[in-house]
Amino acid sequence: MKKIKLSYFALLSVLILLWLLADKVFTARYGFQDFKLSIIYFTGTLAIGCMSVGMFLSIRPMSVEPFLGGLDKSYRLHKWLGVSALVFSVLHWQCIKAPKWLAEMGWLQKPVHKPAVPTSGTLPGLFNLLHSQHRLADTVGNWAFYASVALIAVALFKRFPYRHFFKTHRLMAVAYLALVFHSVVLMNPAYWHSPLGPAIGLLFFVATLAAAISLLRRVGRTRRAVGAIVDLTHYRDNRVLGVTIKLKDRWFGHAAGQFAFVTFDPAEGPHPFTISSAWHDDGKLSFHIKGIGDYTKNLSETRKVGDLVTVEGPYGRFDFGGNKPRQIWIAGGIGITPFLARMQARELPTDKRIVDLFYSTNAPDEDFIGKVKHMATIANVRLHVMVSGKDPRLTPQRLRETVPEWMSADVWFCGPDGFGRALKEDLVANGLRDGDFHQELFDMR
Repeated sequence: MKKIKLSYFALLSVLILLWLLADKVFTARYGFQDFKLSIIYFTGTLAIGCMSVGMFLSIRPMSVEPFLGGLDKSYRLHKWLGVSALVFSVLHWQCIKAPKWLAEMGWLQKPVHKPAVPTSGTLPGLFNLLHSQHRLADTVGNWAFYASVALIAVALFKRFPYRHFFKTHRLMAVAYLALVFHSVVLMNPAYWHSPLGPAIGLLFFVATLAAAISLLRRVGRTRRAVGAIVDLTHYRDNRVLGVTIKLKDRWFGHAAGQFAFVTFDPAEGPHPFTISSAWHDDGKLSFHIKGIGDYTKNLSETRKVGDLVTVEGPYGRFDFGGNKPRQIWIAGGIGITPFLARMQARELPTDKRIVDLFYSTNAPDEDFIGKVKHMATIANVRLHVMVSGKDPRLTPQRLRETVPEWMSADVWFCGPDGFGRALKEDLVANGLRDGDFHQELFDMR
Protein backbone atom coordinates (compact mmCIF):
# COMPACT_ATOMS: atom_id res chain seq x y z
CA MET A 1 0.00 0.00 0.00
CA LYS A 2 2.92 2.37 0.62
CA LYS A 3 3.92 2.34 -3.04
CA ILE A 4 0.33 2.99 -4.10
CA LYS A 5 0.10 5.98 -1.78
CA LEU A 6 3.53 7.21 -2.85
CA SER A 7 2.58 7.02 -6.54
CA TYR A 8 -0.77 8.71 -5.94
CA PHE A 9 0.56 11.64 -3.93
CA ALA A 10 3.61 11.99 -6.19
CA LEU A 11 1.36 12.43 -9.21
CA LEU A 12 -0.81 15.03 -7.48
CA SER A 13 2.25 16.84 -6.13
CA VAL A 14 3.91 17.03 -9.56
CA LEU A 15 0.71 18.27 -11.22
CA ILE A 16 0.21 20.93 -8.54
CA LEU A 17 3.85 22.06 -8.74
CA LEU A 18 3.78 22.29 -12.55
CA TRP A 19 0.51 24.23 -12.40
CA LEU A 20 1.99 26.69 -9.88
CA LEU A 21 4.93 27.25 -12.21
CA ALA A 22 2.58 27.84 -15.14
CA ASP A 23 -0.09 30.02 -13.50
CA LYS A 24 0.30 33.45 -11.91
CA VAL A 25 -2.49 33.06 -9.39
CA PHE A 26 -0.19 33.82 -6.41
CA THR A 27 2.12 36.33 -8.11
CA ALA A 28 -0.31 38.64 -9.94
CA ARG A 29 -2.93 41.00 -8.54
CA TYR A 30 -6.02 39.11 -9.63
CA GLY A 31 -9.61 40.13 -9.48
CA PHE A 32 -12.33 37.62 -8.71
CA GLN A 33 -12.87 36.62 -12.34
CA ASP A 34 -9.16 36.05 -12.93
CA PHE A 35 -8.88 34.01 -9.73
CA LYS A 36 -11.95 31.98 -10.73
CA LEU A 37 -10.39 31.25 -14.11
CA SER A 38 -7.16 30.05 -12.47
CA ILE A 39 -9.07 27.69 -10.19
CA ILE A 40 -10.98 26.36 -13.20
CA TYR A 41 -7.66 25.60 -14.90
CA PHE A 42 -6.28 24.11 -11.68
CA THR A 43 -9.16 21.67 -11.08
CA GLY A 44 -9.24 20.80 -14.77
CA THR A 45 -5.51 20.03 -14.76
CA LEU A 46 -5.83 17.69 -11.78
CA ALA A 47 -8.93 16.00 -13.21
CA ILE A 48 -7.47 15.28 -16.64
CA GLY A 49 -4.10 14.33 -15.13
CA CYS A 50 -5.67 11.72 -12.85
CA MET A 51 -7.86 10.45 -15.66
CA SER A 52 -4.87 10.14 -18.02
CA VAL A 53 -2.83 7.99 -15.65
CA GLY A 54 -5.93 5.96 -14.80
CA MET A 55 -6.54 5.35 -18.50
CA PHE A 56 -2.97 4.10 -18.90
CA LEU A 57 -3.34 1.71 -15.95
CA SER A 58 -6.60 0.35 -17.36
CA ILE A 59 -4.78 -1.51 -20.15
CA ARG A 60 -2.90 -3.62 -17.58
CA PRO A 61 0.67 -2.47 -18.41
CA MET A 62 3.28 -4.96 -17.22
CA SER A 63 5.88 -2.20 -16.88
CA VAL A 64 4.41 -0.85 -13.63
CA GLU A 65 3.87 -4.22 -11.90
CA PRO A 66 7.42 -4.49 -10.44
CA PHE A 67 7.20 -1.06 -8.79
CA LEU A 68 3.60 -1.17 -7.55
CA GLY A 69 3.81 -4.83 -6.52
CA GLY A 70 1.36 -6.43 -8.94
CA LEU A 71 -1.69 -5.75 -11.06
CA ASP A 72 -3.96 -5.86 -8.01
CA LYS A 73 -2.05 -2.84 -6.66
CA SER A 74 -2.26 -1.13 -10.07
CA TYR A 75 -6.02 -1.56 -10.03
CA ARG A 76 -6.25 -0.08 -6.54
CA LEU A 77 -4.33 2.98 -7.76
CA HIS A 78 -6.57 3.06 -10.85
CA LYS A 79 -9.61 3.18 -8.56
CA TRP A 80 -8.16 6.00 -6.45
CA LEU A 81 -7.39 7.99 -9.57
CA GLY A 82 -10.90 7.41 -10.91
CA VAL A 83 -12.48 8.69 -7.70
CA SER A 84 -10.08 11.67 -7.64
CA ALA A 85 -10.85 12.48 -11.27
CA LEU A 86 -14.55 12.42 -10.39
CA VAL A 87 -14.06 14.79 -7.43
CA PHE A 88 -11.85 17.24 -9.35
CA SER A 89 -14.20 17.14 -12.37
CA VAL A 90 -17.18 18.02 -10.18
CA LEU A 91 -15.21 20.89 -8.60
CA HIS A 92 -14.15 22.03 -12.07
CA TRP A 93 -17.76 22.01 -13.25
CA GLN A 94 -18.94 23.82 -10.10
CA CYS A 95 -16.30 26.54 -10.53
CA ILE A 96 -17.64 27.16 -14.03
CA LYS A 97 -21.35 26.97 -13.26
CA ALA A 98 -21.67 28.45 -9.76
CA PRO A 99 -20.61 32.04 -10.65
CA LYS A 100 -23.04 32.00 -13.60
CA TRP A 101 -25.86 30.91 -11.30
CA LEU A 102 -24.97 33.61 -8.78
CA ALA A 103 -24.85 36.24 -11.54
CA GLU A 104 -28.29 35.17 -12.80
CA MET A 105 -29.64 35.65 -9.27
CA GLY A 106 -28.07 39.11 -9.13
CA TRP A 107 -25.56 38.22 -6.43
CA LEU A 108 -22.57 38.69 -8.72
CA GLN A 109 -21.85 41.07 -11.54
CA LYS A 110 -21.86 39.34 -14.90
CA PRO A 111 -18.28 38.97 -16.09
CA VAL A 112 -16.98 40.72 -19.18
CA HIS A 113 -15.51 37.99 -21.37
CA LYS A 114 -12.16 38.94 -22.82
CA PRO A 115 -10.54 36.82 -25.49
CA ALA A 116 -7.43 34.98 -24.41
CA VAL A 117 -4.25 36.55 -25.66
CA PRO A 118 -1.48 34.22 -26.84
CA THR A 119 1.85 34.66 -25.15
CA SER A 120 4.95 35.45 -27.14
CA GLY A 121 6.05 32.49 -29.16
CA THR A 122 2.56 31.11 -29.64
CA LEU A 123 1.86 30.30 -33.28
CA PRO A 124 -0.98 32.67 -34.27
CA GLY A 125 -2.37 30.18 -36.77
CA LEU A 126 -2.58 27.37 -34.22
CA PHE A 127 -3.95 29.71 -31.57
CA ASN A 128 -6.66 30.97 -33.91
CA LEU A 129 -7.56 27.41 -34.87
CA LEU A 130 -7.94 26.36 -31.23
CA HIS A 131 -9.81 29.56 -30.37
CA SER A 132 -12.30 28.93 -33.16
CA GLN A 133 -13.20 25.60 -31.54
CA HIS A 134 -13.98 26.99 -28.06
CA ARG A 135 -17.75 26.67 -28.31
CA LEU A 136 -17.54 23.10 -29.63
CA ALA A 137 -14.94 22.14 -26.99
CA ASP A 138 -17.13 23.58 -24.25
CA THR A 139 -20.16 21.57 -25.42
CA VAL A 140 -18.14 18.37 -25.87
CA GLY A 141 -16.58 18.80 -22.43
CA ASN A 142 -19.98 19.28 -20.80
CA TRP A 143 -21.42 16.07 -22.21
CA ALA A 144 -18.21 14.13 -21.61
CA PHE A 145 -18.28 15.29 -17.97
CA TYR A 146 -21.83 14.00 -17.48
CA ALA A 147 -20.92 10.71 -19.14
CA SER A 148 -17.78 10.30 -17.02
CA VAL A 149 -19.67 10.95 -13.79
CA ALA A 150 -22.25 8.32 -14.72
CA LEU A 151 -19.65 5.75 -15.80
CA ILE A 152 -17.46 6.20 -12.71
CA ALA A 153 -20.52 6.00 -10.45
CA VAL A 154 -21.53 2.74 -12.15
CA ALA A 155 -17.99 1.37 -11.68
CA LEU A 156 -18.11 2.14 -7.95
CA PHE A 157 -21.55 0.54 -7.52
CA LYS A 158 -20.58 -3.04 -6.75
CA ARG A 159 -24.09 -4.42 -7.28
CA PHE A 160 -24.07 -3.38 -10.92
CA PRO A 161 -23.64 -6.68 -12.83
CA TYR A 162 -20.08 -7.33 -13.92
CA ARG A 163 -21.15 -8.43 -17.41
CA HIS A 164 -22.53 -4.93 -17.98
CA PHE A 165 -19.78 -3.14 -16.08
CA PHE A 166 -16.92 -4.37 -18.24
CA LYS A 167 -18.79 -3.14 -21.34
CA THR A 168 -19.84 0.25 -19.97
CA HIS A 169 -16.43 0.91 -18.46
CA ARG A 170 -14.87 0.63 -21.91
CA LEU A 171 -16.90 3.73 -22.84
CA MET A 172 -14.66 5.69 -20.48
CA ALA A 173 -12.12 5.67 -23.32
CA VAL A 174 -14.58 7.57 -25.54
CA ALA A 175 -15.34 10.08 -22.77
CA TYR A 176 -11.61 10.49 -22.14
CA LEU A 177 -10.85 11.28 -25.79
CA ALA A 178 -13.61 13.88 -25.76
CA LEU A 179 -12.11 15.45 -22.62
CA VAL A 180 -8.66 15.54 -24.24
CA PHE A 181 -10.15 17.59 -27.08
CA HIS A 182 -11.87 19.81 -24.52
CA SER A 183 -8.63 20.29 -22.56
CA VAL A 184 -6.36 20.98 -25.54
CA VAL A 185 -8.68 23.62 -26.94
CA LEU A 186 -9.57 25.36 -23.68
CA MET A 187 -6.29 25.13 -21.78
CA ASN A 188 -4.64 28.46 -20.98
CA PRO A 189 -2.30 29.14 -23.96
CA ALA A 190 0.43 30.26 -21.55
CA TYR A 191 0.57 26.77 -20.03
CA TRP A 192 2.00 25.31 -23.24
CA HIS A 193 5.13 27.47 -22.75
CA SER A 194 5.76 26.16 -19.24
CA PRO A 195 6.91 22.70 -18.07
CA LEU A 196 3.23 21.86 -17.55
CA GLY A 197 2.60 21.88 -21.32
CA PRO A 198 5.03 19.07 -22.30
CA ALA A 199 4.03 17.05 -19.20
CA ILE A 200 0.32 17.23 -20.02
CA GLY A 201 1.07 16.59 -23.68
CA LEU A 202 2.98 13.41 -22.78
CA LEU A 203 0.11 12.23 -20.57
CA PHE A 204 -2.36 12.90 -23.38
CA PHE A 205 -0.24 10.99 -25.89
CA VAL A 206 0.25 7.89 -23.71
CA ALA A 207 -3.33 7.81 -22.46
CA THR A 208 -4.76 8.36 -25.95
CA LEU A 209 -2.84 5.30 -27.14
CA ALA A 210 -4.23 3.40 -24.15
CA ALA A 211 -7.77 4.53 -25.01
CA ALA A 212 -7.29 3.31 -28.58
CA ILE A 213 -6.03 -0.08 -27.32
CA SER A 214 -9.11 -0.36 -25.10
CA LEU A 215 -11.58 0.61 -27.82
CA LEU A 216 -9.97 -1.80 -30.29
CA ARG A 217 -10.19 -4.54 -27.62
CA ARG A 218 -6.45 -5.17 -27.71
CA VAL A 219 -5.91 -5.12 -23.93
CA GLY A 220 -3.79 -8.11 -22.94
CA ARG A 221 -4.02 -9.56 -26.46
CA THR A 222 -0.38 -10.76 -26.51
CA ARG A 223 -0.93 -12.57 -23.20
CA ARG A 224 -4.02 -14.57 -24.20
CA ALA A 225 -4.27 -18.30 -24.79
CA VAL A 226 -7.24 -20.46 -25.76
CA GLY A 227 -7.86 -23.71 -23.93
CA ALA A 228 -10.48 -26.36 -23.28
CA ILE A 229 -11.96 -27.51 -19.97
CA VAL A 230 -10.74 -31.02 -19.22
CA ASP A 231 -12.03 -31.44 -15.66
CA LEU A 232 -14.73 -29.99 -13.43
CA THR A 233 -15.03 -30.78 -9.71
CA HIS A 234 -17.88 -29.26 -7.72
CA TYR A 235 -17.40 -29.00 -3.93
CA ARG A 236 -21.00 -28.38 -2.96
CA ASP A 237 -20.61 -27.69 0.75
CA ASN A 238 -18.34 -24.68 0.24
CA ARG A 239 -19.72 -23.79 -3.23
CA VAL A 240 -16.32 -24.04 -4.91
CA LEU A 241 -15.86 -25.25 -8.48
CA GLY A 242 -12.51 -26.73 -9.45
CA VAL A 243 -11.74 -26.14 -13.13
CA THR A 244 -8.79 -27.62 -15.03
CA ILE A 245 -7.97 -26.19 -18.46
CA LYS A 246 -5.71 -27.63 -21.13
CA LEU A 247 -4.27 -24.78 -23.19
CA LYS A 248 -4.10 -25.06 -26.95
CA ASP A 249 -1.91 -21.98 -27.41
CA ARG A 250 1.54 -21.23 -26.05
CA TRP A 251 1.74 -20.24 -22.38
CA PHE A 252 4.99 -18.91 -20.98
CA GLY A 253 4.34 -20.27 -17.51
CA HIS A 254 3.44 -18.62 -14.24
CA ALA A 255 4.62 -18.39 -10.66
CA ALA A 256 2.55 -19.77 -7.81
CA GLY A 257 0.36 -16.98 -6.47
CA GLN A 258 -0.30 -15.25 -9.78
CA PHE A 259 -3.75 -14.85 -11.33
CA ALA A 260 -5.28 -14.68 -14.79
CA PHE A 261 -8.36 -13.27 -16.48
CA VAL A 262 -10.56 -16.13 -17.64
CA THR A 263 -13.36 -15.76 -20.19
CA PHE A 264 -15.81 -18.64 -19.95
CA ASP A 265 -18.53 -16.72 -21.78
CA PRO A 266 -17.68 -13.85 -24.22
CA ALA A 267 -20.95 -12.15 -23.30
CA GLU A 268 -19.90 -12.06 -19.65
CA GLY A 269 -16.33 -10.98 -20.33
CA PRO A 270 -13.08 -11.82 -18.52
CA HIS A 271 -13.06 -12.40 -14.75
CA PRO A 272 -9.90 -12.50 -12.62
CA PHE A 273 -9.19 -15.77 -10.80
CA THR A 274 -6.10 -16.90 -8.92
CA ILE A 275 -4.33 -19.84 -10.57
CA SER A 276 -4.49 -22.69 -8.07
CA SER A 277 -1.96 -24.97 -9.77
CA ALA A 278 1.80 -24.79 -10.13
CA TRP A 279 3.27 -24.69 -13.62
CA HIS A 280 4.67 -28.04 -14.75
CA ASP A 281 5.13 -27.11 -18.42
CA ASP A 282 2.28 -29.43 -19.41
CA GLY A 283 -0.13 -26.78 -20.68
CA LYS A 284 -2.57 -27.26 -17.79
CA LEU A 285 -3.98 -24.60 -15.48
CA SER A 286 -6.35 -25.10 -12.56
CA PHE A 287 -8.68 -22.62 -10.89
CA HIS A 288 -10.89 -22.96 -7.82
CA ILE A 289 -13.81 -20.57 -8.13
CA LYS A 290 -16.14 -19.60 -5.31
CA GLY A 291 -19.82 -19.37 -6.26
CA ILE A 292 -20.52 -15.91 -4.88
CA GLY A 293 -22.24 -13.79 -7.54
CA ASP A 294 -24.90 -14.65 -10.11
CA TYR A 295 -22.22 -15.58 -12.64
CA THR A 296 -19.84 -17.70 -10.58
CA LYS A 297 -22.50 -19.60 -8.64
CA ASN A 298 -23.96 -20.87 -11.92
CA LEU A 299 -20.69 -21.92 -13.53
CA SER A 300 -21.07 -25.52 -12.36
CA GLU A 301 -24.36 -25.74 -14.25
CA THR A 302 -23.43 -23.80 -17.38
CA ARG A 303 -19.91 -25.16 -18.02
CA LYS A 304 -19.03 -28.65 -19.19
CA VAL A 305 -15.90 -30.56 -20.14
CA GLY A 306 -14.80 -29.63 -23.65
CA ASP A 307 -15.94 -26.00 -23.50
CA LEU A 308 -13.44 -23.51 -24.90
CA VAL A 309 -12.17 -20.71 -22.68
CA THR A 310 -9.72 -17.83 -23.05
CA VAL A 311 -7.05 -17.21 -20.43
CA GLU A 312 -5.10 -13.94 -20.20
CA GLY A 313 -2.08 -13.54 -17.97
CA PRO A 314 -0.36 -14.26 -15.76
CA TYR A 315 -0.48 -11.18 -13.54
CA GLY A 316 0.44 -10.36 -9.96
CA ARG A 317 3.43 -10.34 -7.61
CA PHE A 318 2.10 -12.54 -4.80
CA ASP A 319 5.14 -14.74 -5.37
CA PHE A 320 6.19 -16.02 -1.90
CA GLY A 321 9.59 -14.37 -2.15
CA GLY A 322 11.74 -13.26 0.75
CA ASN A 323 14.91 -14.49 2.39
CA LYS A 324 13.61 -15.36 5.85
CA PRO A 325 13.89 -18.96 7.05
CA ARG A 326 10.18 -19.22 7.85
CA GLN A 327 6.89 -18.24 6.22
CA ILE A 328 3.37 -17.90 7.59
CA TRP A 329 0.51 -18.27 5.15
CA ILE A 330 -2.97 -17.08 6.09
CA ALA A 331 -5.98 -17.93 3.92
CA GLY A 332 -9.54 -16.77 4.43
CA GLY A 333 -12.15 -18.74 2.47
CA ILE A 334 -11.36 -18.88 -1.24
CA GLY A 335 -8.14 -17.03 -0.42
CA ILE A 336 -6.65 -20.53 -0.12
CA THR A 337 -6.12 -20.66 -3.92
CA PRO A 338 -2.61 -19.11 -4.18
CA PHE A 339 -1.45 -21.41 -1.40
CA LEU A 340 -2.72 -24.46 -3.26
CA ALA A 341 -0.46 -23.49 -6.15
CA ARG A 342 2.49 -22.83 -3.88
CA MET A 343 2.11 -26.17 -2.10
CA GLN A 344 2.26 -27.91 -5.47
CA ALA A 345 5.41 -25.95 -6.31
CA ARG A 346 6.95 -27.02 -2.99
CA GLU A 347 6.63 -30.66 -3.97
CA LEU A 348 9.98 -30.11 -5.68
CA PRO A 349 12.70 -30.20 -3.00
CA THR A 350 13.99 -26.69 -3.64
CA ASP A 351 12.26 -24.65 -0.91
CA LYS A 352 13.54 -25.58 2.56
CA ARG A 353 11.72 -22.84 4.46
CA ILE A 354 9.45 -23.81 7.36
CA VAL A 355 5.84 -22.97 6.54
CA ASP A 356 2.69 -22.69 8.67
CA LEU A 357 -0.60 -22.40 6.77
CA PHE A 358 -3.66 -21.08 8.61
CA TYR A 359 -6.83 -21.84 6.66
CA SER A 360 -10.03 -20.28 7.99
CA THR A 361 -13.40 -21.19 6.47
CA ASN A 362 -17.04 -20.71 7.37
CA ALA A 363 -18.25 -23.25 4.78
CA PRO A 364 -16.23 -26.45 5.27
CA ASP A 365 -16.28 -29.16 2.66
CA GLU A 366 -14.72 -32.42 3.80
CA ASP A 367 -13.51 -33.40 0.34
CA PHE A 368 -11.96 -29.99 -0.25
CA ILE A 369 -10.32 -29.86 3.17
CA GLY A 370 -9.07 -33.40 2.62
CA LYS A 371 -7.42 -32.25 -0.61
CA VAL A 372 -5.78 -29.32 1.18
CA LYS A 373 -4.49 -31.64 3.92
CA HIS A 374 -3.07 -34.07 1.38
CA MET A 375 -1.26 -31.29 -0.46
CA ALA A 376 0.09 -29.87 2.80
CA THR A 377 1.50 -33.25 3.80
CA ILE A 378 3.32 -33.70 0.49
CA ALA A 379 4.61 -30.11 0.55
CA ASN A 380 5.79 -30.39 4.19
CA VAL A 381 3.53 -27.53 5.31
CA ARG A 382 2.11 -27.35 8.83
CA LEU A 383 -1.63 -26.90 8.28
CA HIS A 384 -3.97 -25.26 10.81
CA VAL A 385 -7.64 -25.50 9.77
CA MET A 386 -10.14 -23.28 11.58
CA VAL A 387 -13.85 -23.75 10.94
CA SER A 388 -16.02 -20.80 11.96
CA GLY A 389 -18.49 -21.68 14.72
CA LYS A 390 -16.54 -24.80 15.62
CA ASP A 391 -12.93 -23.78 16.24
CA PRO A 392 -11.57 -20.68 18.01
CA ARG A 393 -11.18 -17.70 15.68
CA LEU A 394 -7.76 -16.85 14.33
CA THR A 395 -6.59 -13.76 16.15
CA PRO A 396 -3.18 -12.07 16.02
CA GLN A 397 -2.51 -13.29 19.55
CA ARG A 398 -3.40 -16.87 18.67
CA LEU A 399 -1.14 -16.70 15.61
CA ARG A 400 1.78 -15.47 17.70
CA GLU A 401 1.21 -18.18 20.30
CA THR A 402 0.96 -20.93 17.65
CA VAL A 403 4.12 -19.79 15.87
CA PRO A 404 6.47 -18.41 18.55
CA GLU A 405 9.10 -17.74 15.88
CA TRP A 406 6.74 -15.43 13.93
CA MET A 407 9.22 -12.55 14.10
CA SER A 408 11.56 -14.48 11.81
CA ALA A 409 8.88 -15.12 9.19
CA ASP A 410 7.46 -13.51 6.08
CA VAL A 411 3.66 -13.35 6.33
CA TRP A 412 1.55 -13.93 3.22
CA PHE A 413 -2.16 -13.16 3.52
CA CYS A 414 -5.04 -13.72 1.09
CA GLY A 415 -8.55 -13.20 2.38
CA PRO A 416 -11.00 -10.52 3.57
CA ASP A 417 -9.40 -7.08 3.33
CA GLY A 418 -10.49 -5.90 6.77
CA PHE A 419 -9.11 -8.99 8.49
CA GLY A 420 -5.83 -8.53 6.66
CA ARG A 421 -5.49 -4.90 7.71
CA ALA A 422 -6.24 -5.70 11.36
CA LEU A 423 -3.78 -8.57 11.37
CA LYS A 424 -1.04 -6.48 9.80
CA GLU A 425 -1.55 -3.58 12.21
CA ASP A 426 -1.23 -5.90 15.20
CA LEU A 427 1.85 -7.76 13.95
CA VAL A 428 3.63 -4.57 12.89
CA ALA A 429 2.79 -2.94 16.23
CA ASN A 430 4.39 -5.93 17.95
CA GLY A 431 7.60 -5.75 15.94
CA LEU A 432 7.07 -7.26 12.47
CA ARG A 433 8.67 -5.23 9.73
CA ASP A 434 6.02 -3.61 7.53
CA GLY A 435 7.57 -5.01 4.36
CA ASP A 436 7.37 -8.58 5.69
CA PHE A 437 3.56 -8.62 5.49
CA HIS A 438 2.29 -9.33 1.98
CA GLN A 439 -1.37 -9.01 1.11
CA GLU A 440 -3.27 -9.62 -2.13
CA LEU A 441 -5.71 -6.79 -2.91
CA PHE A 442 -8.08 -8.95 -4.89
CA ASP A 443 -10.64 -6.25 -5.67
CA MET A 444 -10.76 -5.24 -9.33
CA ARG A 445 -13.60 -2.68 -8.95
